[in-house]
Amino acid sequence: MVTALVLINTLVDRIDEVAQQLTDLDGVSEVYSVAGDVDLVAIVRVPEHDQLAEVIAGRINKTAGIVDTRTMIAFQAYSRHDLEAAFSLGSA
Repeated sequence: MVTALVLINTLVDRIDEVAQQLTDLDGVSEVYSVAGDVDLVAIVRVPEHDQLAEVIAGRINKTAGIVDTRTMIAFQAYSRHDLEAAFSLGSA
């Protein structure tokens, strides 16, 4: 599984509408409205690296109301939940 975080700036009056549209796209697993330099962060998860272009350039960037995007590709996930599950595997 390949994960990308897409940082998104939208037209101010379209944040909610854009977020809802993004959640309906295949490959977009979550969308967060955030404070800071961007308006939204979309989490994209696809089986193959090549599918990122289809989801991000082909769908997300073509969503009306989006002004700018920046994409970060995740190398490795760190999660307290994953670590707790791993340590409990051998417990009785």
